[in-house]
Amino acid sequence: MSILKVENLCKKIGKKDILKDVSFEVVAGDIMAFIGPNGAGKTTTIKCVLGLQKITRGKVFINGYDISKNFVKAIEKVGSIVESPDVYMYMSGYDNLLLQARMYKNIKEEDIYKIIKLVGLENRIYDKVNKYSLGMRQRLGIAIALINNPKLILDEPTNGLDPEGIKELRELLVELAKSGMGILISSHNLSELESFCNKVCILSHGELLEENTIAKIKEID
Repeated sequence: MSILKVENLCKKIGKKDILKDVSFEVVAGDIMAFIGPNGAGKTTTIKCVLGLQKITRGKVFINGYDISKNFVKAIEKVGSIVESPDVYMYMSGYDNLLLQARMYKNIKEEDIYKIIKLVGLENRIYDKVNKYSLGMRQRLGIAIALINNPKLILDEPTNGLDPEGIKELRELLVELAKSGMGILISSHNLSELESFCNKVCILSHGELLEENTIAKIKEID
């Protein structure tokens, strides 16, 4: 099942082409590594997908809905972390989740606890976020992204995670993909993602250089 389909996405700011005919697809169970150097257009692509920036030309479909024609239906099953988790440091992890849950209908307390267990924060969820390690804040950010039971997660992991934090994040994303989600995870470093992603999309200067499976890329190498 197609979760995210981007067709010939173009973004122009003034006379400058930021994105030039970018196309790729994420299906259920995919973890796609979205790779490119700083300034390649990764964040702009994600912001266009989320409706945070206007698309100049092209199409974006999420769960079959065209975001330009049915944005609310398209975006309702998307969870995202753009650049760093948006959390209140002076509040507990639980209160951050509760605040987010109130933005949606029919989120029950047991749903929140299920997510807390899934991301492995049971023992620290009532601590203030300013006491969390970077890895714990990242897991809380993912918990917030999961609160609306999304089919797609767009993730830009925070730089600076220690090896243990990277391992925990990797294991969590793999479990989420197994449940049928599609995940687009952005980075400038393929080596840290290739062990758990099954697809790669490589951007440079706003252009798509490659969209393929990790297995095929390794064969070429």
